[in-house]
Amino acid sequence: MKKWVIAVLSVALLIVILVAVIAVRTVTFTSKQIPVSGKVTYPVDIDRAAGRLSGAIQFKTVSSQDPSEIDYEQFRLLQEHLEKAFPVVHSALDKKVIGEYSFLYVWKGTDTQKKPILLLAHQDVVPAEDIGWEYPPFSGTVAAGYIWGRGALDDKSAICGPMEAIEYLIKEGFKPARSIYLAVGHDEEIGGSDGAGKIAEYLKSQGLQFEYVLDEGLVVTQGIVPGVSAPAALVGTAEKGYLTLELIAEGEGGHSAMPPPQTMVGILATAIDKLQNNPFPIRMSGPTGDLFEYLGPEMKFPNNMVFANMWLFGPVVKGKLSVSPATNATIRTTMAPTMFQGSTKENVLPTQARAAVNFRLLPGDTVQSVTEQVQKIIDDPRVVVRSSAHPGVEPSPISSAETWSFGIMNKTIRDVMPDVVVAPSLVVVTTDCKYYVELSPSIYRFLPQRLSGEDLTRIHGLNERISIDNYGEFINFYIQLMRNSCS
Repeated sequence: MKKWVIAVLSVALLIVILVAVIAVRTVTFTSKQIPVSGKVTYPVDIDRAAGRLSGAIQFKTVSSQDPSEIDYEQFRLLQEHLEKAFPVVHSALDKKVIGEYSFLYVWKGTDTQKKPILLLAHQDVVPAEDIGWEYPPFSGTVAAGYIWGRGALDDKSAICGPMEAIEYLIKEGFKPARSIYLAVGHDEEIGGSDGAGKIAEYLKSQGLQFEYVLDEGLVVTQGIVPGVSAPAALVGTAEKGYLTLELIAEGEGGHSAMPPPQTMVGILATAIDKLQNNPFPIRMSGPTGDLFEYLGPEMKFPNNMVFANMWLFGPVVKGKLSVSPATNATIRTTMAPTMFQGSTKENVLPTQARAAVNFRLLPGDTVQSVTEQVQKIIDDPRVVVRSSAHPGVEPSPISSAETWSFGIMNKTIRDVMPDVVVAPSLVVVTTDCKYYVELSPSIYRFLPQRLSGEDLTRIHGLNERISIDNYGEFINFYIQLMRNSCS
């Protein structure tokens, strides 16, 4: 047989084998969704519940880096409102005030051998100007099927939702087998050190370990994940770290009419250009890899084939994900030059130029490794690289999606929202969870809020709102979560 015939047959055989491997992997790439028999609902009086959340929104619990600008009386008034709105909770649960304005509730379980669960929330909100809002930001208006105002999404619904659930369950006679803790901080928007930080210290001092911890982070996205027609409930199993580095160049100043070949500003501009042209490498392991393991089987052909065969199509997927800022943030440590300071006058050469570059660290990177990589990329002895006054935060540990706790989270979401698909994912910002990493190996970041792309911009933006129907699901989620976790 001629050599060319053998070569053609060999290539054909390789193609057949390749196609067979792709086909087998695609066929066996099956759904990870937990089957449910129907939608679980409880007879919650949603109109009254909406009114209680509306009342909580009306308190201007605005946080600020400058303590003198914070009206702490508003926090006290919010707590008074909660005591009046949820009398059963406040009569049946133990409450401890921590850090003056944060508080911890404990609903004691009947089985002390079972680890408790911990739910997190925060009272503080970011500022809001009246301009541009359909309804005043602190009015708590209930209109057009929504509850409007700052805190409706971030994060007063996460205070009132669990309280509604506990109030309902106590009235129904439910007694949790494992204890339920509800920790409510007061300064999450400015770092959380006096709120969640001190609550976590207290819990550590008591020697407590939790079955799981649940905080805000990700939501139910609608029409955002390409290739997935169903709403996607993304549960954060890790969050990125945080680091700001200062770049400083110093030298002789002078008159701009007689400049050197490169000014201090020019030196820093070159350093920043090097950083932007040398992005950190892409990694799709951990939560991002898990995301596509869960969502891939829910996609139609050929998208499901692609994610079933990442060994072959990985480079194409990485290229696509790196184009969008939103998806690029999930696959690499990102860098963003945010501040630049030079001369105080247009015709004066600065003796010092300073820039700030903000990094969000992918799990697997560290503050030290990122700092060293930045120094290596810049490779200029004239540029000093140092940490800013804001301490860096390491990326969180990764919570497994193969645990009983994640299974409970998955099942509860599907019980209450059977139309959604559930997937682990990465949170690209930092939350209060960073203080609780020693208290549980299973830390999740999710709220059952249904949000479109437009709705996501309302968080910290104009016209923040939550639909009344979704808030009903929100309460049902917490009722079912407590039943599933603590029966």
